[in-house]
Amino acid sequence: MQTTTGGRLDLRPPRNRVSRKAVAYWFVRALVGWLVITAIQVIWLIGESDLLPHLIGLAVTAVLAAVHLAVMPWWRYRVHLWEATDEAIYTQSGWFNQERRIAPVSRIQTVDSKRGPLEQVFGLANVTVTTASAAGPLKIDGLDRGTADRLVDELTANTQATTGDAT
Repeated sequence: MQTTTGGRLDLRPPRNRVSRKAVAYWFVRALVGWLVITAIQVIWLIGESDLLPHLIGLAVTAVLAAVHLAVMPWWRYRVHLWEATDEAIYTQSGWFNQERRIAPVSRIQTVDSKRGPLEQVFGLANVTVTTASAAGPLKIDGLDRGTADRLVDELTANTQATTGDAT
């Protein structure tokens, strides 16, 4: 796979999508947040004499929640991309502010995998690749657990096989 031009790595869109199960995970995680906000509004509504402003607020919350829950998971699925080659790891993430990053394998210091309780329910994992970059680590969220495990193994092997100072 050609990833260089004239001896340098090119910043380009990564080729791999995260797991499709991430769509359901992001939906459920956002739904919990919206349910908390709605519960607070309903509790505030109880005992109020002037219901109209509170009902309007509840209606606005319902519309915003519906739009957010319909759009956000699929938008994230389309935007969040990743790719690992023998030379580098590429990531693309973001919501409104989208970011593409590339880390040469020779600069990788650590590779970590993490699964929270809700991610475990969906069979997902996150991979974090730490470099000496001031921009911070590269994160790939929403990978299938098996894919994440293979990626960690491959990056670890590539990092160990690559000469460089990881700085």
